[in-house]
Amino acid sequence: MDSQEKALEMGNQEEVNKTEDTVGTTDVQDAQAETPAAGEAEAAEAAAEEPAYKRHYATKKDVLDRVKEIAHSDDTPQKDEVDYLKTVFYKLHNAEREAEMKSFIDGGGNPDEYQILPDGDEEAFKAEMGVIKEKRAKVLREQEEERESNLQKKLDIIERIKAMVTSPEEANKSYQEFKSLQQQWKEIKNVPPAKANELWRNYQLYVEQFYDMLKLNSEAREYDFKKNQETKTRLCEAAEKLAGEADVISAFHQLQKLHQEYRETGPVAKELREEIWARFKAASTVINKRHQQHFEQLRAKEEDNLRRKTALCEKVEAIIAEENKTAGDWERHTKEIIAVQAEWKTIGFAPQKMNVKIFERFRAACDDFFGRKAEYFKTLKETFKENADKKRALVEKANALKDSTDWKSTADKLIALQKEWKTIGMVPKKQGDQLWEEFLAACNHFFEARNAATSGQRNEQRENLEKKRAVIEKLKAITADTDDNAQETLQQLTEEYNAIGHVPYKEKDKVYEAYHAELDRIYKELNISGQRRRLNNFKNKLKNVAEQGGSALDNERARLMRQYETLKSEVQTYENNLGFLNASSKKGNSLIDEMNRKVQKLKDDMNLLYEKIKAIDAQNK
Repeated sequence: MDSQEKALEMGNQEEVNKTEDTVGTTDVQDAQAETPAAGEAEAAEAAAEEPAYKRHYATKKDVLDRVKEIAHSDDTPQKDEVDYLKTVFYKLHNAEREAEMKSFIDGGGNPDEYQILPDGDEEAFKAEMGVIKEKRAKVLREQEEERESNLQKKLDIIERIKAMVTSPEEANKSYQEFKSLQQQWKEIKNVPPAKANELWRNYQLYVEQFYDMLKLNSEAREYDFKKNQETKTRLCEAAEKLAGEADVISAFHQLQKLHQEYRETGPVAKELREEIWARFKAASTVINKRHQQHFEQLRAKEEDNLRRKTALCEKVEAIIAEENKTAGDWERHTKEIIAVQAEWKTIGFAPQKMNVKIFERFRAACDDFFGRKAEYFKTLKETFKENADKKRALVEKANALKDSTDWKSTADKLIALQKEWKTIGMVPKKQGDQLWEEFLAACNHFFEARNAATSGQRNEQRENLEKKRAVIEKLKAITADTDDNAQETLQQLTEEYNAIGHVPYKEKDKVYEAYHAELDRIYKELNISGQRRRLNNFKNKLKNVAEQGGSALDNERARLMRQYETLKSEVQTYENNLGFLNASSKKGNSLIDEMNRKVQKLKDDMNLLYEKIKAIDAQNK
């Protein structure tokens, strides 16, 4: 083996090692290919290039039609396309199944009772895929048989060349036969990959030995070197031209063919061997580096895809960790997860060793959420049934009451039923609307009948309201200081107010409060004015009592003190009784107000007695 050929093999082996570090173990496909060609590089190439066969299929039928076309054509089925069709078919198939199950559950079906029905398209797909599998198996067997046959042919050629190198004379005689064997070697294609390198080394060894023994005349030898130089120069130019090839993968594969042809071309003149080999190697290095960088970029992209998919897994896991209290919470989180799933589909492959694991993590999180959602709605369905039964019972009660003419009692009962209705949980919208319409119709039937029967009564109540408001306005005009007959006027207005009948229920409390507010004001003013007059009269009479002499003032003081203690005892009794009264009802509250007014009147009388006692004490001094 001459120095150029040894360098060629070593150089290519170096490129093999570099590429193997990038894309994994390389399979040698034929006797001449020592640089990387298959394995992970092909998988990465398929992911990066988007081949023509990766077209869009809208339905399973479209996929099935293409599978049938492949299965019944004379062409050899391509593994990449077959795998792609299988992936697309089951993606569409699973989407249909999920949609059918969701429709079943949304329609009120029990998830545990859902049954997967046989699918004719799937059965047809499996049958056609079986045909394709058999065709591919047959092709692979034929290819293996062909490789074994080629191996034996090349071994025979090596043995024949080996027999030619026994002496220089034999080599000269066998030159034409040798050239014919070289041509045959070129025409024989793939051999078993495991035998390729050893086979090539043996062939190269005996070819070089043949050339070493060959004693051609100078003209023939120079002619041979010239032809080889022309061929290798052309190969160098072709390799250099590949540097401008946009498709890195295609350029790399074309380079492998150039390497194969370079090896099969004989030597050039000794003084040109290093030069032409250096040129070819330099061109090869450019292509190999571009190829290596391509897969480094692809690997970086896959790592970025893994990072993005990990983030989506964490996002889904965070969503499913949130509490779902209502159906609305489940639907909101469902939309969020579906949005994440849509984003997942836009991201490419992760590194091969993690691609399946990250998908399993994502799928497990989604399955957990939708499984718990199905269980929730199963329980919710049972709750809906209970709520519907309760509302149906209220509808029956309302229908039983709607024709009653006991207006007050029946109205209270229907209002109680309405309050109870509000405490019952949800039912499915369609069913809930129907029950509500029936319940509302029964209530409206009663209240419309009551309104028709009591319309005259309401008119009278509105008139009574206006009368009471007029009395209140008259009370507002009473003042103790300007009206000498305030007490008589107050008594007349009080009697007039009490003689007026009922007012509308909604206005009852408001007019009651306004009326008693004015009464309290007037009583307070009258009380203060009266006490002032009585105290002045008492002081004027006190001089006459003092002129009587003796113990007249002391007797009067003792009488006043007895009255004071009596009033004090009454006030204490009223206040104790007030502590036992319950003001939860409007009637109870009215009674308390009345007792408070009496207590205040007693306290005012006590205060007047106290002032009188002070006046006596001042007179004694």
